[in-house]
Amino acid sequence: MNKILIVDASASDYRVMSSLLSKAGYDPIGVDSIEAGKVEAAKLPPGAVIVTAMRLSDGTAREFINWLKTEGFGFPIIVIVENLDPLDIVGVMSGGGATDIIQRRALDKQMVETVEKYAKPEHVVLTLDNQLLPRKSEVWQKIEEKITAIAATNANAIIFGECGSGKEQVAHQIYLNSSREQKPHTVIEAGSAAFIGLHDPASERSELYNRIKSYFHKAAGGTIILKNVHLLSFEKQSVLLHILETEHPDVRVICTAEPELMKMVTEKTFRPNLFYILRQSDISVPSLKETTEDIPEIADFFLKRYAAQTGKPRKHLDASAIKALKLYPWPGNVRELKDIVLFAAFHAKGDTISEADIVFNLSDTSMTYDLSLRNPQRERDQILEAYQRGGNWKQAAKLLNITEKTLISLRKKYGIDSNGEIQS
Repeated sequence: MNKILIVDASASDYRVMSSLLSKAGYDPIGVDSIEAGKVEAAKLPPGAVIVTAMRLSDGTAREFINWLKTEGFGFPIIVIVENLDPLDIVGVMSGGGATDIIQRRALDKQMVETVEKYAKPEHVVLTLDNQLLPRKSEVWQKIEEKITAIAATNANAIIFGECGSGKEQVAHQIYLNSSREQKPHTVIEAGSAAFIGLHDPASERSELYNRIKSYFHKAAGGTIILKNVHLLSFEKQSVLLHILETEHPDVRVICTAEPELMKMVTEKTFRPNLFYILRQSDISVPSLKETTEDIPEIADFFLKRYAAQTGKPRKHLDASAIKALKLYPWPGNVRELKDIVLFAAFHAKGDTISEADIVFNLSDTSMTYDLSLRNPQRERDQILEAYQRGGNWKQAAKLLNITEKTLISLRKKYGIDSNGEIQS
């Protein structure tokens, strides 16, 4: 049962929230001040969520969030806002702040739905900060060399890679190793409520222009890290291009993007002239399935951090666990590896994590199986697909949601050998 810490001075609203969450199967805890919230936050188990009011008697949500981040807590934080005032939203969500917001007047409609997005029993709270993860692969050695080379220039850069592959960490390393490291930097998420900045109503410029311009003003002489630049609307692309082309701001822009950006440029859904201004240099971050030799070291790093954060004994992966991890295709890349390894650490009985403790994310919406369709061709293809994805027949059975015994029978039926080949 997930713990939900509620920090709110309104006793009546707490009763409403507590009732809603309890009925939904959660374990709410209520306090009315930030200081009391700090005490309770230190007791929270993995999988907990924090809900806090925007303003309390002894401080603000932002102050509470900053304390949580400073202390190394990575719990999802949901802030209760009185209204959807853009300045309030920016105040709590910018720069790695709140995870989400809910409106006080809509607690009955938004509370449980929002908490459900972040409360996961298997989720051990450990965030990926801005440091590069330890890796020994030749590919990553070259990436680190390129980071150093790009950091020595003032060129804009795009970091390409799949979701969860570590693009943002690479972008931050370029900034941290550059001559602008002591200058301001701003992180913007292109696909969310980005560009909700300070708007000057007296300006004759468009509101969007003023808001984007406000980020450049804030980061003057420094760096803007623009996450997921491929999600920029065409209108925002145009405004950003105008600012970069005509006003020559003394701001370095480092973007992250998924590989689809290249296709968007070709199809003219992303402005080519903006693309080339942003891509004065670039780095392609490989997927985890392309660098499986790095998995043991990365996993060990997460286990060390987990032990340090929880105070629990250090756990280690045995050979069977490492093999299972290397065979898995990792659609969620490093982020998925973190969640799976920490889930195993949380649930493993002893100090050693074996293959039996490894549970892959079978709810991946990109890969679903339904053997109830009874279409022989499709059924056979799903079995082969599950084997390729899981890396072995045990994991394939889990993916298919059937027993290993049933899977053996189906393999015999379709002439599939132990190596996943169709017997002639």
